[in-house]
Amino acid sequence: MAWVDIVGMLAVAQLFVFGTMVALARGKYGIAAPATTGNPIFERLYRVQMNTVECLLVFLPALWLAAKYWPPAYAAILGVVYLVGRTIYYFSYISDPGKRSAGFALSMGPAALLVLAALLGAFRALIRG
Repeated sequence: MAWVDIVGMLAVAQLFVFGTMVALARGKYGIAAPATTGNPIFERLYRVQMNTVECLLVFLPALWLAAKYWPPAYAAILGVVYLVGRTIYYFSYISDPGKRSAGFALSMGPAALLVLAALLGAFRALIRG
């Protein structure tokens, strides 16, 4: 289970890095809070951060619950794919938002599988008593 916890916290750290990049871009491009527009690169960084927040709301509980009902190594492996996918998403979205699909799929696919695994595991546990 330690690997699952490490992957989960790496996902939180990744979000922290993305948020830091947004903060640095605010200064670099002169975008004062609470504004979220004004420079295309800043806007892309901001969208990556916000999309990652949205994904984490699904990913983290699904990761930990899937690991509760199935071998934790499988959940951790899916989590690593998620992390790689988010990284690809970050770099592709910053360079060309139209090319973000692979990174999006590599992060949301594992998240969806983890949700399914968590639900199936919970139902299986309920049925078995």
